[in-house]
Amino acid sequence: MAQAINLNADLGESFGAWRMGSDAELLPIIATASIACGFHAGDPLVMRRTLRQALAVGISIGAHPSYPDLQGFGRRVMRLPADELEALLIYQIGALAGMAQAEGARLTHVKPHGALSNMACEEAAIAASVVAAIRCFDPRLILLAPALSQLALAGAAAGLRVASEIFADRTYDDSGNLLPRSQAGAQLHAAADCVAHVLRMLDAGGIVSIGGRCMPSEVHSICVHGDGAQAVAVATAVRSALLAAGMRLLPLPQVLPPADSIAPAAMV
Repeated sequence: MAQAINLNADLGESFGAWRMGSDAELLPIIATASIACGFHAGDPLVMRRTLRQALAVGISIGAHPSYPDLQGFGRRVMRLPADELEALLIYQIGALAGMAQAEGARLTHVKPHGALSNMACEEAAIAASVVAAIRCFDPRLILLAPALSQLALAGAAAGLRVASEIFADRTYDDSGNLLPRSQAGAQLHAAADCVAHVLRMLDAGGIVSIGGRCMPSEVHSICVHGDGAQAVAVATAVRSALLAAGMRLLPLPQVLPPADSIAPAAMV
């Protein structure tokens, strides 16, 4: 196993009077928060509150943009022209970056959400649009992308710093993609099952599919979905297991090699 790793969760997914997740309980457990930007969940007040809570506990923060799909929680497939998709992503990243600037902080990463992430993992053209938007906004931002995905490949090819992510509470098919939520066994709910899943992949040095296939990959970060009913229990158990294995849990920028000489974009 690697000696340093990141534990992240997707947060800020409440909206108006609708409450989602247990952000306050998760924040002290994780090392990085990806905050919803209003298109699948979140609103300006939720974004600002979540950002402030994350900064108060000293973890790294990033944008969690999606397709414009509040009703479907960003999990429905959409087909958008490349220029529209890039504009939507820049809009969302910029909104959270503005909130961070108001608090004297800056974003460290971008992690696409839901159907956008799934499609970018499998389709090179969508991955290219995601990467183009990030690079246009600020090439210093880390791309937090599923391990072995088209998205991770596109980010690396464009010179972004890419953090490869595995999921504690989701299983994989034999191609290395997440098993669709509609299929049996796609989601893990019990904390013990999630811990075993994570340790199995770390021991194997890559993704292990539900069929037992091992696909070697770097692993920089482990995600626990913040919207699940067992998120706090799962995150607590995974954190404890990683620490017991002698690993150090660090904010996302600290588990990657130092940034190269990419020229920074204008400060936001």
